[in-house]
Amino acid sequence: MRFYYAKKVDQFNKYGIQEPSAIGKPWPANSFDVLLVPLLAFDRSGTRIGMGAGYYDRALKALSYQAGTKPYLVGLAHYFQEINSLEREPWDVPLDAILTDREFIKI
Repeated sequence: MRFYYAKKVDQFNKYGIQEPSAIGKPWPANSFDVLLVPLLAFDRSGTRIGMGAGYYDRALKALSYQAGTKPYLVGLAHYFQEINSLEREPWDVPLDAILTDREFIKI
């Protein structure tokens, strides 16, 4: 998993949503201390529901095998996206914390 630095939002993805174009060389994900992870729903055990493709889980699972390199994973959400309990699948990578518009939840 690699991330790129971007200066401006100037292209549209396949869903018609504007996103930044990549500038410069990619940075490996394990070079970051914190990664902000989008989600659709979460529970207080750090389980998240994404968009269903498993992109983040597959990429972050690879980092978990590299000792000392896994970034602190923070899910970004609105408070109303919280669900009492979600079933965690074997491939799901749990979050370390969730930041909502009302609180910071440390797992």
